Amino acid sequence: VDLGGRTQITAVATQGRYGSSDWLTAYLLMFSDTGHNWKQYRQEDNIGAFSGNSNADSVVQHKLQHPVIARFVRLIPLDWTPNGRIGLRLEAYGCPYNSDVVSFDGNSSLLYRLRPRPRQMTRESISLKFKTLKNAGTLLHAEGPNENSLSLQLEKGKLLLVLRKGRSSSSDQHLVSLGSLLDDQHWHQVAVEHHSNHLNLTVDKSTLWVQIPPRFTHWDHDQVCVYIYGIVGANHGLSSLRSLESNKNFYGCLENLDYNGMNLVYLAKQRDQRGNVTFSCAEPIFVAMTFPSPQSFLWLPRVSEPSFKGMSVGLQFRTWNKAGLLLTFDLSNQGGAVWLYLSKAMLHLQIHKPGRAPLELTAGSALNDGQWHSVVLISRRGRLTITVDGDEGAIAHASPSFLIDAGQLFFGGCPTEESGQKCMNPFKAFQGCMCMLTVDNQEVDLFQVQKRLIGNYSHLQLDMCGIIDRCSPNHCEHGGSCSQSWSTFHCNCTSTSYSGATCHSSIYETSCEAYKHRGNTSDYYYIDVDGSGPIRPQLVYCNMTEDQTWMLIQHNNTELTRVQPLPGKNQHLAHFEYTSEEEQLAAIISQSEHCQQELTYHCKNSRLFYTLDGSPLSWWLGGPGEGQVQTYWGGASPGSQRCACSIQGSCVDPKHHCNCDAAHTEWANDTGLLTHKENLPVRSLVLGDVQRLGSESAYRVGPLRCHGDKNVWNAAFFDKETSYLHFPTFHGELSADISFLFKTTSSSGVFLENLGIKDFIRIELSSATEILFCFDVGNGPLEVGVKAGFPLNDNRWHRIRAERNVKEASLRLDELPAATREAPADGHIHLQLNSQLFIGGTASRQKGFRGCIRSLQLNGVTLDLEERAKITPGVQAGCPGHCSSYGSLCQNQGRCVERPNSFSCSCGPSAYTGAFCDKEVSASFKSGTSISYTFKEQVVKELNRSDSTLPSSLHPDMTLRAENITLSFRTSQSPALLLYVDSHQREYVALLLNKHGEHLASYQLLTKIIIIFFNIREIACNRFFTESPTINQHSLCLSPDTGGLDQDLARLASLGFTGCLSAVLFNSVSPLKAALLHPDTSPVIVSGPLAQSVCGSASTNPHAAETKHHQSGQSGSVGTGQPLVNAIRSDSAVIGGTICCTSHCHSAIVISLFL
Repeated sequence: VDLGGRTQITAVATQGRYGSSDWLTAYLLMFSDTGHNWKQYRQEDNIGAFSGNSNADSVVQHKLQHPVIARFVRLIPLDWTPNGRIGLRLEAYGCPYNSDVVSFDGNSSLLYRLRPRPRQMTRESISLKFKTLKNAGTLLHAEGPNENSLSLQLEKGKLLLVLRKGRSSSSDQHLVSLGSLLDDQHWHQVAVEHHSNHLNLTVDKSTLWVQIPPRFTHWDHDQVCVYIYGIVGANHGLSSLRSLESNKNFYGCLENLDYNGMNLVYLAKQRDQRGNVTFSCAEPIFVAMTFPSPQSFLWLPRVSEPSFKGMSVGLQFRTWNKAGLLLTFDLSNQGGAVWLYLSKAMLHLQIHKPGRAPLELTAGSALNDGQWHSVVLISRRGRLTITVDGDEGAIAHASPSFLIDAGQLFFGGCPTEESGQKCMNPFKAFQGCMCMLTVDNQEVDLFQVQKRLIGNYSHLQLDMCGIIDRCSPNHCEHGGSCSQSWSTFHCNCTSTSYSGATCHSSIYETSCEAYKHRGNTSDYYYIDVDGSGPIRPQLVYCNMTEDQTWMLIQHNNTELTRVQPLPGKNQHLAHFEYTSEEEQLAAIISQSEHCQQELTYHCKNSRLFYTLDGSPLSWWLGGPGEGQVQTYWGGASPGSQRCACSIQGSCVDPKHHCNCDAAHTEWANDTGLLTHKENLPVRSLVLGDVQRLGSESAYRVGPLRCHGDKNVWNAAFFDKETSYLHFPTFHGELSADISFLFKTTSSSGVFLENLGIKDFIRIELSSATEILFCFDVGNGPLEVGVKAGFPLNDNRWHRIRAERNVKEASLRLDELPAATREAPADGHIHLQLNSQLFIGGTASRQKGFRGCIRSLQLNGVTLDLEERAKITPGVQAGCPGHCSSYGSLCQNQGRCVERPNSFSCSCGPSAYTGAFCDKEVSASFKSGTSISYTFKEQVVKELNRSDSTLPSSLHPDMTLRAENITLSFRTSQSPALLLYVDSHQREYVALLLNKHGEHLASYQLLTKIIIIFFNIREIACNRFFTESPTINQHSLCLSPDTGGLDQDLARLASLGFTGCLSAVLFNSVSPLKAALLHPDTSPVIVSGPLAQSVCGSASTNPHAAETKHHQSGQSGSVGTGQPLVNAIRSDSAVIGGTICCTSHCHSAIVISLFL
């Protein structure tokens, strides 16, 4: 349809043929300025097809999201009524479009001098439209007297904005790139908006925000030129034009060139132009064709008869695919075939002829870059040549002994076998665009092909190039690199710290607290405080050894630093740079429950705050950005000019509020914790009393330490199916990720729902074993489901992670494999919602969820469920009962303790310590070291912090009946007495190590003595052996007092023990743990040197904490199974034990005695 002139079209409407059964049900919409070189209109830059009519009378109108300026409108039917034919009435809505246009032929220029020179503006702008067939050239150049210049250039079909300081080619410059495939002879809009230290660059519908280096922020251009390289520099005085990297002239049209509100095309009609400048747009004839599918092909007959001179074929193509057939033909009257194809983005020519070895040539590289590439095949007798991209490209030769000639040519692919045409394609079909086809140096008239007057084709789009750049705009997030083929794109997320089809989801946890509840121990971890949000991950140290999980953020000086006064300086200034970026610091402090930073000042005759007039001598800067001035010290209130000693009433001089303000000549210090989060972290420190005679001082600013993650435990309990929480509309048009934890006893319920006019998103528990993620973005409802295989209504916490992006949707439950569904090809991609976001229910108050939802995050933003629950009936803030899910993290008999918003592990009944009772308590023993532990019921209760029934061994009046002993040891000494326990009834248990590596367990019941041997000498060194029922991989031991032992044990005990002992547990008492960690409150007596060590750690060197020791004065040999008494020359009976250890061996012992 010819609209008679360029028109701004805002909508189209269709109707069937009047009084008939003929109408379109789907169609493509095309636009053009010339009636050729059509461009397809795409909704959301992705949808090609428009829905049509369902009858002949109703009108179906489509409002265009972005108005189109064109003269011609074209509809291509895709489907129509099955009971009729194609029928159409078309109406277009819009208004006439007028503009100022100028055309350049590559040898012309336009110059405009801004006189008088424009005044400096707070906002400067440049806008224009252009169209061209060339992929390189300079659109515009502006410069001023201070050698600052700006250029808009095309390079490989992309727009470059070049800011330059200076006139030489080596001048400092700043480059920004945007857009793609701009050399398609269609109009493209460009806009540049300059605001002080940044600018916005817009190309068509893509906008890029750019921070400008300070040296480029001042613009004072007084000349603007669209030029021909070399001529303008000589004739117009724009001397920097010669130095531009792009020396290709612009060939095409410009429209509505606006510089700060001035229409330069209009003004230039009366001003200076050189060469062939035309104030209208000269449209070159350009005819291309698109091969959109694997079924596409073009067949052309050879117009001239095959000759003995040979043949030539030429074409131009552009594609994103690395592989595809460009041309194939059979050898005339000779048998065999020729294939010209792409493989690995290189051009290959392959010739197969019966009875001869295949001939293959290769030329070019990276031919799948979307640019136009030319290919010429020339065959002459004895000479075969393929050329890629002419003189600037590559060429390959061969000298076949036979002539290459063809009768029929097939481009892009082959017809189906049913067609009866002889064509075989062992390669992939070509998908892309072709133009400029020549056969024997004669250009193929594609208009004749379109009318089927020449050759034949199928699944071919003629008079248009339908290539689109799926990487512009780039849907790969967080720096992911985009690559593409004809039909899709791929994101490479390597080194981005993110995963998923579009690099959207972080691979790291959001806090140290989250790592802790995965069972991790203290270490350095990357945390991503906002998940999929814009803040980058950061490396922090997570300290999990205390009840609280601390996150440590270091800065450039955490050591105690002596103040060195500088001559002429009355103050000492220290500035602190943190390992985290500003946004990372702010997010960590905001989401942490508590943050603190230690501030210390050691002083000798150096005051901190005090002056006679009340103005502080020193201060520090803290808080966001560069920080605000703070005049208080750690442990005091903001603005108070006080220190911690003033709050505690312990200052050395009661007249002053800080120890250092007393200005004593003896060393003193003020130390305290800064805990007001709004004033953290400490950015700078200014110390003012550093130049007085005799003044000395030192300071220390510790690392920033934070604990608690307000997001991890933020939870709400929904006790009715009709209850819910509502939040503002969720905006996740192109990427949406949702993660949360839930626990319930119900078998179904909706966790989350948000509705739009047609679109929606929902996550629900559909049954006791299945989770569903449902949504609709305009392509119809889509479901992704995960079946657990186990009940989810077990009142334990389960984690859900759902993500939807332009490529796929995924759903993951706990640690089960994620379920995924690919998005429809060329479908709608924008999720458009407008209702409130419902949590725990739906707008209809049906199918609500009953249970707890915790740590709900949408696109990295945590929703505050607790605050909203406090003001919502039927919903309670917080969720108790975490030990059912996390109790298993408490190891080695540690006990899980519930907290309101967390849990902890009580290690009282365990021989271990640490956040999860997983850190062994070890010590190195010398020959004179021993520990004696006296069982007292009340003390044991205090240590274990438990009211549970005490084992028999803890009651002095009870005899030994059933005892459990667990310990680990490492030693090179033998024989040795490891452990001895007795009662008031003269019953005892002894654990010994024989000289030959046998363990013996000895016990006596009143007058009955029993000896048990375990000969395990062949167990390899540094391997753990379990006797019964389990094994511990840590070492620990005790040595008894010799008084009261029988003679043989007394002799053995007198030798002492040298080695390492760890994780000693007698029933529920750990004597070694009591001696090392609670010596003042435990009934223990330590003789000889004893110090806590890591010698029991399996990760340490097993030899490092050990001293080789073999008892002297021992003679003779002891055979296998001989009692330990033989080794100490005694006839007395001694009781044996369980695990063998040769020299330097680390072993664990677990003994259960039922007496």
